Amino acid sequence: MGALMNPEHSWPIPPPGGWTADDLDTLPNLPPHTELIDGSLIFVSPQTLFHSRAVDFFNWQLQSLAPAGLEVVREFTIDIDRRNRPEPDVIVIDEEAITDPQQTRFPAASVRLAIEVVSPESVDRDRETKPVKYARAGITHYWRVENKDGRAVVYVYELDPATKAYVATGIFHDRLKVSVPFPIDLDLTAITPKRRRPE
Repeated sequence: MGALMNPEHSWPIPPPGGWTADDLDTLPNLPPHTELIDGSLIFVSPQTLFHSRAVDFFNWQLQSLAPAGLEVVREFTIDIDRRNRPEPDVIVIDEEAITDPQQTRFPAASVRLAIEVVSPESVDRDRETKPVKYARAGITHYWRVENKDGRAVVYVYELDPATKAYVATGIFHDRLKVSVPFPIDLDLTAITPKRRRPE
């Protein structure tokens, strides 16, 4: 509220046609994890504990399971096109995409799996907008992680190359076991901290 009342504060005004993927690297004072969707800047809300734990879980678990030639990176933007540079919560990429310690994005063509952990403010983007864009960019696997009554539910999708659209291949509650993009077997109950029982 204070920022809105401060006459010295100014929000970035988009140029005609909207922002471009390159603008994310040059616009001053952008909040961390700003994304570009359809030429518009998307600012993220404060993280919930569930979101933070889920991102950590998939990041560390997939790092331990990913075969040689693949890398796991959290919260890093990907280039889809000139007007779209989203930031999935976790991605699995070809290691050849890592070319420079100073790089700020990866090409979408290098992404094998994109994972989004849904927040209250990101529901529509994670369920509708981003899957369409990820599929059109050729990202073969997409997982959407949702908090259902304090427990993680993972919706798994695979790209149909004929239609360039995702097909649901499973909904996983307590255990996620898949063979692609590589063998993965995860205990999803580990995302939610276990409450200590009174002695």
